[in-house]
Amino acid sequence: MGRYIVKRLLYMAFVFILLTFVLFVLYHLMPANRAYTDARAELQGLKKGMTAEEQAAKFDELYLRYQRLYGTDTNNNVILYLRWLGLYPYYDGHYSGIFQGDFGFSYEHNTPVIKLVGPYMRNSMLIGAISEVFVLGVTIPLGIACATRKGSRFDRGTQIFTLIGFSTPSFIIYIIFIVIFCSILGWFPVSGIKTPGSNYTGMKQVLDVAHHVALPVICLVFSSLASITRITRASMIDALSMDCVRTARAKGLTEKVVVYSHAWRNAMIPMVSIVVGGFFGILGGAMIMEQMFGFKGMGLLFLNAMRSADYDLIMFMEVVYTFIGLFSNLVIDLCYGIVDPRVRISK
Repeated sequence: MGRYIVKRLLYMAFVFILLTFVLFVLYHLMPANRAYTDARAELQGLKKGMTAEEQAAKFDELYLRYQRLYGTDTNNNVILYLRWLGLYPYYDGHYSGIFQGDFGFSYEHNTPVIKLVGPYMRNSMLIGAISEVFVLGVTIPLGIACATRKGSRFDRGTQIFTLIGFSTPSFIIYIIFIVIFCSILGWFPVSGIKTPGSNYTGMKQVLDVAHHVALPVICLVFSSLASITRITRASMIDALSMDCVRTARAKGLTEKVVVYSHAWRNAMIPMVSIVVGGFFGILGGAMIMEQMFGFKGMGLLFLNAMRSADYDLIMFMEVVYTFIGLFSNLVIDLCYGIVDPRVRISK
């Protein structure tokens, strides 16, 4: 087990470096130059009374100074990437990068990106964790019930319901729910995570936040019901047809024991990636939902960063997403070994 984990960590490090380097190079191909923009802005306040030649010379001086400040005084992408990581010195010999805790600066928000992302990630984790708990709490029992009653009216009705949900785009579901529960019934607020201007504390704050996140959670749960219910049903149907389940029934075990102690254990194998991946996915946010509800989460932050070309923030979030993806795959593989003893992850 330990040897396998070490091998996977080395593999993760290699993939992380490869992916981040590709992303770094791609983002630096975009038409944005902080050194040029800052040098031009500073020159605007200095050029009064200067000739055109003096302005050009002053701009070249300022441009070089800002390039050295930002570490972009070279066109070598490898050196730029190593400086971003903090493994190659700047012009004056100092190191400043990820390994030194410097993840960049958001000029759009005028703050270091490491300080900016925290509140947005907490919001995404809050609504994502609540949604995931409700999704699994509803879809897994529903899928098991459909599998054990295969062909019944309950199963057919659930399949029709889930097919409609599976075929409807999520943003359409959000619009319908907003119209019904916000505009017509007035049960929930349209956007935000708290009442504007409020300064609640204690239980009032908890209830206020719960009131605002209730409808986004309902929308996320409803959007996920169809796919996970159908996957759970298919996995359970396959598991119920296995020889070990037939043997358990032949031994006279109760149907409850057969379903939950024998069939469900085998049905969990294809469900591991969905369940574990879902919990790790909450860190990434839900871009469409956050955009429509004005919910300040990671998805909305990433979308706004793309619109404003806030490249330091974009790169930091890509690093976070890359790490989440690699680490979740490791956890999923380890969980396979726990769920199915036949899987030997140490090899």
